[in-house]
Amino acid sequence: MNLYLSLLRTGVPALVGWLVAAAARYGLDFDATALAGVLVPLVSFVYYAVFRAAEHYLSPRWGWLLGYAKPPAYPAGKAALPQ
Repeated sequence: MNLYLSLLRTGVPALVGWLVAAAARYGLDFDATALAGVLVPLVSFVYYAVFRAAEHYLSPRWGWLLGYAKPPAYPAGKAALPQ
């Protein structure tokens, strides 16, 4: 379940970044590839940071805007390397 949650909480901000870049392409006179190359990671990072901070400091319900209301929990022990 933690793998699914981590992928979902990474994919949703990436999708939002792509949607904002696609929408901005219609209002700005820039090369679409260059615009997407800058805006997608930037918007994704900002989106994730804002809602992760809101989830941490305000209410766990803000996590739904990242795809799932609870961050994944990982075991505290060290992972064993394959032999």
